[in-house]
Amino acid sequence: MGHSQADKAHSRERILRQAADAVRDTGLESVSVGKLMRSVNLTHGGFYNHFASRSDLLAQALERALVEGARSATAGTKPGDAPRSYETRVKGYVSRAHRDARTSGCAIAALASDVARADTASREVMSAHLDDFVAQLANSMDRQDEGDAMLAVSAMVGAVLLARVQTDPKKSDTLLKSVRDRLLALNHNDPA
Repeated sequence: MGHSQADKAHSRERILRQAADAVRDTGLESVSVGKLMRSVNLTHGGFYNHFASRSDLLAQALERALVEGARSATAGTKPGDAPRSYETRVKGYVSRAHRDARTSGCAIAALASDVARADTASREVMSAHLDDFVAQLANSMDRQDEGDAMLAVSAMVGAVLLARVQTDPKKSDTLLKSVRDRLLALNHNDPA
């Protein structure tokens, strides 16, 4: 007996939700189609009714994770609010709270090293989000300089990633504070 389109859409959403959670939690390469399908009580063979390939699933799960990470970064913002300032963005991103939010924070910081080794489809997904991140940050800066925004995004992502690696909490906090302070100063320096 066939499934309705609504049932198929619901199953696809369950698979995608579980895959996005797995990607954020343990990385792209940790996603096994068989294990994923068992976790949502579906058969391995049924996977191809929903996705063209594992690569297709990973790209879509990554897209979901990136959108959710960006959404959580702006969770307190209401429609009609003024755009977030550069200072607010930097302070929120390069923070203990973000460092400690491994599975709910920015998926760029969580997954950039995985995606750098991934196929073109996943790299294209993250590349588009990186471009958007840089553009948003540039628009929030005093000089709206894309080069400064690229530097800031690189430092922000790198600081969170390295702070997560650091085993000494004091060193991790110092790293975050040092990068945050320098990034805040970057927005007020005279052009070189």
